Amino acid sequence: MELSEQIKNEIIRDIKIRIYEESFPRIKQCIELLDEDKIWLKPNKNSNSIGNLVLHLCGNIRQYLLSGIAGEKDIRVRHLEFSESGPIPVGRLTGLMDELLLDVSNVLDNIKTEDLLKIKKVQGFTMTGISILVHVTEHLSYHTGQIAFYTKLLQDTDLKFYGDLDLDVKSN
Repeated sequence: MELSEQIKNEIIRDIKIRIYEESFPRIKQCIELLDEDKIWLKPNKNSNSIGNLVLHLCGNIRQYLLSGIAGEKDIRVRHLEFSESGPIPVGRLTGLMDELLLDVSNVLDNIKTEDLLKIKKVQGFTMTGISILVHVTEHLSYHTGQIAFYTKLLQDTDLKFYGDLDLDVKSN
């Protein structure tokens, strides 16, 4: 089975929208609304702080995209993402995200159509390149929602992710 260049480009374009125009700007918006104590607050022993979730996302995306797709050495130490108690300053957290986004852009801009169908082993899972991209997108979205929920809970604020758009418009 072959995957066309056009389909690959559409997949990458849509993933970039989710990463660069939705998830990471929303995470940054949340972080900038909170002081460091709130960013590193764990509501209970079975929950993670927003800071931990940011570190976790950076580790996960590096492992899946940079190692899994681009073939870089896998240097992730997952348990450290959750054991960090901070505070890591807001500027450093956003800097880690910015650094990651540059690396992700390089991978996505240089991905070849055949890379999407190759079988890879990532974090013990056997996946195609497409599966890796889907995983990264949904995993990022999942934790972005957690961060948004927790920020709303802590700040009692409407994050206005969609600005003044009318989201009650009917589909055709």
